[in-house]
Amino acid sequence: MRYGKIHGALMATPALFLAVSAMASDINNLKSLSQQQFKDFSRDLTSALSYKAVEPATNLGITGFDASLGVSAVRMKNSSIWQKATGSDVGFLPIPKLQISKGLPFGIDISGFYTAVPSTNIHLYGAALKYSILEGTAVTPALAVRGTYTKLDGVDQLGFDSKGLELLVSKGFLGITPYAGIGVVNSNSSAHLPAPFALSSVNQTESKVFAGVNWNIVLGNLALEYDRTGNNDTLSAKIGLRW
Repeated sequence: MRYGKIHGALMATPALFLAVSAMASDINNLKSLSQQQFKDFSRDLTSALSYKAVEPATNLGITGFDASLGVSAVRMKNSSIWQKATGSDVGFLPIPKLQISKGLPFGIDISGFYTAVPSTNIHLYGAALKYSILEGTAVTPALAVRGTYTKLDGVDQLGFDSKGLELLVSKGFLGITPYAGIGVVNSNSSAHLPAPFALSSVNQTESKVFAGVNWNIVLGNLALEYDRTGNNDTLSAKIGLRW
């Protein structure tokens, strides 16, 4: 894949998703929510803002590197609550992100990402650590365990962070690597409101399943993934360089 084509796709991928996704507004009206609504709102946040690596189990190796630009489109189950919290109808939340992964010794990969969600005050960053249990061969799959962390920034009325643990498996075929995994996500949401308004913090754990495919051509890389965390569905895509 030529550099020009890769560069063009990098620019086009987020624009394509944003064009078909409903845009949101700032989260700035949490005082209008009841405690149950804040809990349901936090469930959506857990799915939307938890880590989505969009990578196979295959270890990058000590010289390996992955740099990509991608986007996740998350379906909101509680759009009426988002309407109250933001003043906008949010059916889908588009989350573009810049992500980098690096292979380390002893079968370890480390990665991180950053995003600023368009038309919102949501800024999010995260990190992940993946350990290769089985490196995989020509006939056997790769197996890995991954720990993840994300933290919200930029929203004065809301504090949020998530921690996840995942088990994933993948098997490559001529540059195409299907993968799948299961995991859990634990999140903490807290509302920062002036008196007399008050909402109790919410701590919850959601299960997740995901499956995707990673495609490598020379140094070019494209990955697509479906994720279901709790009751929310997410479609993700990323494109970049991987070796």
